[in-house]
Amino acid sequence: MPSSYNLPELVKKEIDALVKAGYYSSKSDVVKDALRTFLSEKKNLRTAAAVELYKRDEISLGKAAEIADMGIVEFKEVLASQGYKRVLPVTRRDIKRADEMMKKMR
Repeated sequence: MPSSYNLPELVKKEIDALVKAGYYSSKSDVVKDALRTFLSEKKNLRTAAAVELYKRDEISLGKAAEIADMGIVEFKEVLASQGYKRVLPVTRRDIKRADEMMKKMR
């Protein structure tokens, strides 16, 4: 999904200058590198993004921990500290057990 953002004129000129000077092959590469650098320096923002993506069920727990640059246990602690309770999906085994319990109750 393409996105567009407004940048100050001076920033646009600086981006163009970096491409023309041969440091990057495109304006897009400049912006991607700038964002990667920004997020690597701001660990709290990477963690916030990972938490939000995980809460929206857009990424797995493992991928979220990877984005946040931490282990799964540590990432679970971050989630817990924010009051997020993980709901585990129901498995076929869970359904089978529930069916068996219902049959016993009849």
